[in-house]
Amino acid sequence: MTTLTLAAPTPAGRLGSGRRVLAQAQFANSVGDGAYLVASAFYFAKVVGLPPAQIGIGLTAGWAVGMVAGVPLGHLADRRGPRGVAVALAVATAVAVASFALVRSFVPFLLVTCLYGIAQTGLSAARQALLAGLVPPAERTAARAMLQATLNGGLAAGAGLGGIALWLDTPAAYTALFALDAAGFLVAAALLLRLPALRPVSSAPSGRLTVLRDRPYALVTLINAVLLFYMPLLSVIVPLWIAGRTSAPSWVVAALLLVNTGSVLAFQVRVARRVRTLREASASVRRAGLMMLAACAVFALSPYGWPYLLLGAALLVWGEMLLAAGAWEISFGLAPDDRQGQYQGFFGTGTAVARMLGPVALTTLVLGGGTLGWLALGAMFAAAGAAMTPAVRWARRSASRSAERA
Repeated sequence: MTTLTLAAPTPAGRLGSGRRVLAQAQFANSVGDGAYLVASAFYFAKVVGLPPAQIGIGLTAGWAVGMVAGVPLGHLADRRGPRGVAVALAVATAVAVASFALVRSFVPFLLVTCLYGIAQTGLSAARQALLAGLVPPAERTAARAMLQATLNGGLAAGAGLGGIALWLDTPAAYTALFALDAAGFLVAAALLLRLPALRPVSSAPSGRLTVLRDRPYALVTLINAVLLFYMPLLSVIVPLWIAGRTSAPSWVVAALLLVNTGSVLAFQVRVARRVRTLREASASVRRAGLMMLAACAVFALSPYGWPYLLLGAALLVWGEMLLAAGAWEISFGLAPDDRQGQYQGFFGTGTAVARMLGPVALTTLVLGGGTLGWLALGAMFAAAGAAMTPAVRWARRSASRSAERA
């Protein structure tokens, strides 16, 4: 079996420096991303003049194409070295973001969203492979938690800038946001170049995407994707629920997002430190499913008082942090060291699936089903969390048998 190795032994000091550089790169592009997420839909509707249906189709198509491209681009990171691939994809993302400021019709918008989805998904896989090569296995989950906290800090700062653009509501303000986002990815690319190069996999067949035949890992990825359906809750579902089913003031939406980002910044690293093995990771995911069930039950009570919304958001973010810590350990721990890129690319498809299908599916379930819809969603989360433990056991047995045959 081939292995992914550093070009030279990396002392502890350089490992620490590498984590700092990864965190700086993460922050650089997440500030722009935060602004983009807040204001892009308004830009596409008001400045470009696209109807909501075309915006939805374009964004869905972009993430769908990105989901398909994630595994091959992760495999490319294994074969060519994750640093170079990550830098190239960060530049490609910058080009895509800058191109949004130039589109004025649906077809160019569709093409750019596809480029954006491909570059973003591939960049995530390459970054994960880069982290796996730079950080010892026992420390990867903690390092990933630090990056997640950094990501949330950058998104929060960017969201504030996006709010300013929405307040100004001019084409120039929106264009400035796209320029900021593009610049953030270029800065991230420059920072990633400061990391030590990792030797690519030396002898694995270039067309061998083994993750596509790894059924246990596919099951683990599917379960994680189901749990990731929590993602559109605070950004899409709960605001619509507040508007249609509660008497809560509109500022509560901002308060819920503040609860979420602040909690991740304060506690994600601490939560991740408790997860060091696959058994602990499975238990963390199981607890995450139960916490999400509790959150959904509390959200269902929100018509009786808006404080239930704050409690539901607190329970949800706790479940989010438990899920993240467990999923990181599982995704790294079950992947062969010489194929981290393609395996992380495959595992990352769960995020694309949640982004594509989550808003439509949960709008139908929750807004159409009311209290029963919330409870059904919570039961789905709890069942998926419980299913992770036997799925991880199967994957471990399968990996052990494969290692014995190798």
